[in-house]
Amino acid sequence: MSDSRAWLSGSMQQVGRLLERLEEVVLLLLVAAMIALACVQIVLRDVWGGGLSWADPLLRVMVLWAGLLGAVVATKMDKHISIDLASHLLPRGILRWLRVVRHLFATGVCVVLTWVAADFVLQEAGQGDGQVMAGLASWQLNLVFPLAFGGMALRFLVGCGQSLRAALAGKDHQSSDEMA
Repeated sequence: MSDSRAWLSGSMQQVGRLLERLEEVVLLLLVAAMIALACVQIVLRDVWGGGLSWADPLLRVMVLWAGLLGAVVATKMDKHISIDLASHLLPRGILRWLRVVRHLFATGVCVVLTWVAADFVLQEAGQGDGQVMAGLASWQLNLVFPLAFGGMALRFLVGCGQSLRAALAGKDHQSSDEMA
């Protein structure tokens, strides 16, 4: 039984590392493409007096994608924006359980946002292609919302499990970066 548990745990860690690498590669390619497209647009405007009509709107969408995918990575590293007044006022024992509640609440919020975003994308896809930019329909460009919120929900859920294990063991929770 313990061998199968160890294998499953190792497999889950490998899948997790693969997803982390995929996130990093996508973000790297996205930022590189944004820089390249912005530079091309600047050169086209300055040298030839014109540019690509779709480049500026696409750059705005790419910034949105980079920001939301960056939020998923920040959530994984437990570096997301949070207001942490409680850590200065409450004892460690209570803080351990408060961290579990915080992760659980954030998971719930992200699940609701994922649901609403997926519904939005489905409604937009049902209305046809809508506005097309660089050969992509607007609903395709908006897929980042359910993907990002779903990714954050998953990260918060994992953080909830880690915080729960730490609280039950009477230890302080470590972020995934500190454990690596």
